[in-house]
Amino acid sequence: MTTSVERRLFTVDEFLRMAAAGILREDERVELLEGELFPMSPIGARHAACVNALNVYLSRLLGERALVAVQNPVQLSDRSMPQPDIAVLRPRADFYASRHPLPEDILWIVEVSDTSADYDRSLKLPLYANAGVPEVWLFDLINHEVELYRQPTPQGYRTLRRCASGDAISPDAFPDIRLAVDALLM
Repeated sequence: MTTSVERRLFTVDEFLRMAAAGILREDERVELLEGELFPMSPIGARHAACVNALNVYLSRLLGERALVAVQNPVQLSDRSMPQPDIAVLRPRADFYASRHPLPEDILWIVEVSDTSADYDRSLKLPLYANAGVPEVWLFDLINHEVELYRQPTPQGYRTLRRCASGDAISPDAFPDIRLAVDALLM
């Protein structure tokens, strides 16, 4: 006889209530993906430096045209609330105090990986594409490259461009901005 075990999936509301009730500690690094809680990798020095550099450069280049949110949650659906390294968002007067950003608020997402590239590619990228996030940059610190994913569909991103040392990248939302890959890959 085979026993099946049913998984208990959570909604974003339940996830937030667990945090508010202290079931999940404020410093506990987990994210909700398709109803499941996933532990997040510890942040290494290279990872932190890359996120810091991106934050400084993007904030300076974008000014008030967009909000650069660092390691804050975005709500993709009622069962998914990832915490990307950077989310570049449409500006709002309340800075998203009334709710977390939704897919229509997201201009593009940046994930930085020194140990989690497979996790980001297999779990997070499909969720971003399915939610309609227009662009995702994956900084792969191990392979020293940036992967640019564009044109989301429910099945994934249609285009992938790999950029390495010597290349410059620009987001589709702001083609006037150019960032040197060398300045960002730590």
